[in-house]
Amino acid sequence: MRKITVISMISIDAVMQAPGGPDEDTSGDFKYGGWTAPYGDDQFASLMMEELKQTDYLLGRKTYDIFSSYWPHHADFWPGINEGNKYVLSQSVEQSDWKNTSFVKDVDAIRKLKQADGADLQVWGSSELVRLLLEHDLVDELKLKVYPVILGKGKKLFDNGAMPRSFILTESHVTSKGVFIGIYERAGEIQTGTVGPED
Repeated sequence: MRKITVISMISIDAVMQAPGGPDEDTSGDFKYGGWTAPYGDDQFASLMMEELKQTDYLLGRKTYDIFSSYWPHHADFWPGINEGNKYVLSQSVEQSDWKNTSFVKDVDAIRKLKQADGADLQVWGSSELVRLLLEHDLVDELKLKVYPVILGKGKKLFDNGAMPRSFILTESHVTSKGVFIGIYERAGEIQTGTVGPED
């Protein structure tokens, strides 16, 4: 079975919209596109290069539109995204000029894709897809980069529809610019108890 890993850059208040540039996604009158740019350093770049190694990709339609207009022209920086298989969740689009791209229509198709043989699946961006995956308990791993900024508004990683699950922190880093990078693997059911001294 293939693993689904969500890779996301988020603010302290879990906004994930338009981390890469001012024109990336201005929907909802979002004014802070490119908000991650001031926080790069050598450690962050090194960790990112590990994530950019070729695998397969599961993308939402809007992220696909952004990626397909940019990455085919910048293959020297991220060859993996061009060479890897890309699966796009879309109800309306069925073909693409971007090589190794195919389309899936619903959660059942994603489940079949997850159970099939092949490379693990990375999800980049794709806020609506991520929330759908969390709602249906299809996320095996979260790779979160939490930036020391509050954006106040924008598309968020989490909403109230996610399936309750616990995760284990398996790896963490803090960069010189204060970005916390945490890798979390799914652990199982939520455990509860009482905090404080026992009677």
